[in-house]
Amino acid sequence: MSLTTSAAQPRNGVDVPTLFGTLDAVKNDPEIAAFQFRVRNQWQSGTHSRSVYDDFFGAKQEMAHEQVTVVESDHPAVLVGTDRGPTPVEYLLHAVAACLTAGIANIASARGVTLTRVSSTVTGDIDLLGILGLSDHVRNGYGQITVTLHVEGDADDETLRAIVEQSRRRSAVYDALTNPTPVQIEVVTG
Repeated sequence: MSLTTSAAQPRNGVDVPTLFGTLDAVKNDPEIAAFQFRVRNQWQSGTHSRSVYDDFFGAKQEMAHEQVTVVESDHPAVLVGTDRGPTPVEYLLHAVAACLTAGIANIASARGVTLTRVSSTVTGDIDLLGILGLSDHVRNGYGQITVTLHVEGDADDETLRAIVEQSRRRSAVYDALTNPTPVQIEVVTG
């Protein structure tokens, strides 16, 4: 005699009952949706800096990540750095790719679609004339970012494209990149 369980198995690595439980909890108490993410950055030398991700606020309380993450950022030698890590603008490319990918996994799982492949290549075109102050007509940031997604799973093309589109519409990073986000800079000296 074999025993079977009714516990839902993760789909695409996503705990679907917990995903829906979170959605229900936020519907019932919208205040738990207010999150504040943080990073602490320290200059090391030249263009090299180090950031630490360890705590955040969410679900009405201070919380900590299960593990502290440390990332390095620098510029390549051709841009006067020591190449100890990706440039800050390269992290932005990672951020949009990771956000879209996470959304695709969650949305596909919620829709009962099993994914077999999600990968992306993200390119960002930037003209250094802006950053270097050599042109007032060239922006400092990316002129264009292109995300090429490869998505495969047990659904037809139309369904997979709809999942990607919903991920794009719900992506916090895509939103921050395509809509003006107020950024305050507070300076403490001494």
